Amino acid sequence: MKDSTFPTLLQNLFELLEAFRPTFRQERTFLRAFGLLLGELFVFARHTVTQELLALGLTDADWSAWYRLFSRNRFQPEAASRILFRETLQHVPAGQPYVVGADGVQVPRHSLKMPGTSWLKAAGTAPFKPGIHRAQRFLNLSWLVPIQEGYSRAIPLRWLPAFPAKAVAAEETPQKEWEAGLTGISWVRQQLDNAGRHSQWLLALVDGNFERGVDFWKGLPERTVVLGRTARQRVLHELPHYGGFGRPPDYGPRVKKPAEWLRERQGWQISQLVVRGRSREMRYRVEGPYLRDGLPKQPLFLIVVKGMDRKVNGRRMQRKPAFYLVSAIQKRGKWVLPFPAEFLLAWAWQRWELEVEHREIKSGFGLGEKQCWNQRSAVVSVQWSAWVYAVLLLAGYRTWGLLQGPTSPGRWWRGARRWSFNTLWRGYRAALWSTPDFRAVWTVTGDNWLKKGDWMAGLWNSTLGAARA
Repeated sequence: MKDSTFPTLLQNLFELLEAFRPTFRQERTFLRAFGLLLGELFVFARHTVTQELLALGLTDADWSAWYRLFSRNRFQPEAASRILFRETLQHVPAGQPYVVGADGVQVPRHSLKMPGTSWLKAAGTAPFKPGIHRAQRFLNLSWLVPIQEGYSRAIPLRWLPAFPAKAVAAEETPQKEWEAGLTGISWVRQQLDNAGRHSQWLLALVDGNFERGVDFWKGLPERTVVLGRTARQRVLHELPHYGGFGRPPDYGPRVKKPAEWLRERQGWQISQLVVRGRSREMRYRVEGPYLRDGLPKQPLFLIVVKGMDRKVNGRRMQRKPAFYLVSAIQKRGKWVLPFPAEFLLAWAWQRWELEVEHREIKSGFGLGEKQCWNQRSAVVSVQWSAWVYAVLLLAGYRTWGLLQGPTSPGRWWRGARRWSFNTLWRGYRAALWSTPDFRAVWTVTGDNWLKKGDWMAGLWNSTLGAARA
């Protein structure tokens, strides 16, 4: 794999890491963190601290100082998140909304005594017969980069513990998912204000776990818009009309539930949205403003999206209807949508990028594999992996944007329109190892198995010779 942008990729990575130097109190601590970050790239086994030390060649070194990076207050996740947030601002103009996504994520564990662990609903079991597993629950708050040709990418800003009340005792206070989400969204709003972007809107994408709680809506900071999926049977009311007699009512008459709007034949709008490089026809309608039970002072708009039928490789694929509630804002005495409906629907598609992030960071990047067991390191080691993943992605985004990544080295496939995390990983390894172009040295084994040892030795020597050429 050869690309002229690989030196630029490393330069962007090192410049980005230099910005995080003030978060470490000592120079040696910063260098140790820098080494572990490189170890995350080089390790081929589980992403434990000892495996990363082996990848760095520190086979005889004392490993205890490296573990103290997590067990003591040497890596500070919140301070690192503040710097990471400031680094993202150069990619979002002040006149555009800053978009984040919030989603709960589970880190599977096997210990019954690890801090923060509890029995949670297992995601891989059947909906009609759910199972349980041991895990830690976190809140993933990610920045979504500006959309380009229907593509975006989620870069984690903060991983906040959201441990249930019955979890094993930890340093963090137990809280629900929506409480951690509200904390994260309020933190982003505060960071925008601290950066002098008081007038910039914050758009938060959430799922039904957050939207169903009225306390979540009540606690939202100013200049913040939430777009969240809602239940098909959500009870909504019209705005109240005061007739001038008695106490003003809190709610108006009940209106149709979200699913009942699907029976209507008139009033649907059609829009062509570009999603991941392909045009999608969206049939939707916007209704409201309405009020929810328990939210008499926060009008909301309802967006109903019809289901879609399409054929993929001769097979009929069906997408179920979706229902969204979005915060209403007041302009000139009227409640209106904060952004055009097409804009909101385009971002609603991109919330899936958080699921892509979860798959990459847990299955491919080894989040949660470090053997850290005390009350602090059991949490900080997870936040460390999320931070390393974010730094690597942001450096790649600064180098290639979203769609200008290197091509795949295989002749059978030239790669996807948007570069993948595996492509980024190969890019870092190729740049750091300075490997030359691949040379075909692999040959089939002969029929004389008695000489297999000599054949393997010759193959190994030729491989080393090609790497050193």
